[in-house]
Amino acid sequence: MIRTLVVDDDARVAAVHRDYVERVAGFRVVGVAYRGTEALAIVAREDVDLVLLDFYLPDMSGLDVCRALRARSRRPVDVIAVTAARDVETVRHAVAQGVVQYLMKPFRFATLSETLERYAAERERLSGCGEAAQEDVESC
Repeated sequence: MIRTLVVDDDARVAAVHRDYVERVAGFRVVGVAYRGTEALAIVAREDVDLVLLDFYLPDMSGLDVCRALRARSRRPVDVIAVTAARDVETVRHAVAQGVVQYLMKPFRFATLSETLERYAAERERLSGCGEAAQEDVESC
């Protein structure tokens, strides 16, 4: 089960994303946060594998949340950006911070479902190996 945290400052949007995630086999929502600091607190106390992260939060940017996750997390946490941020600079910074997928709002359930399924397949493929082969890296 991939333990997922949904982070979005809009409670209505967060509820929709939570519903979407819970409809995808193999995923379970372990929390919903509406602020960056709240997201970091949840990750500190819960076992979270994946964060669906909005980049426009009231207290800090999603990029700052990514940086803090990398610096503070007791174990690796993957991030999928789920945001309206469309500027190339933000996308580049997100990739530099290790964001594994980038979804631009608005999107439909099918889009998130496909993204989560690709993420789960990649995670499963890499977790089953003691070492990654070159073809594993190239297919990312």
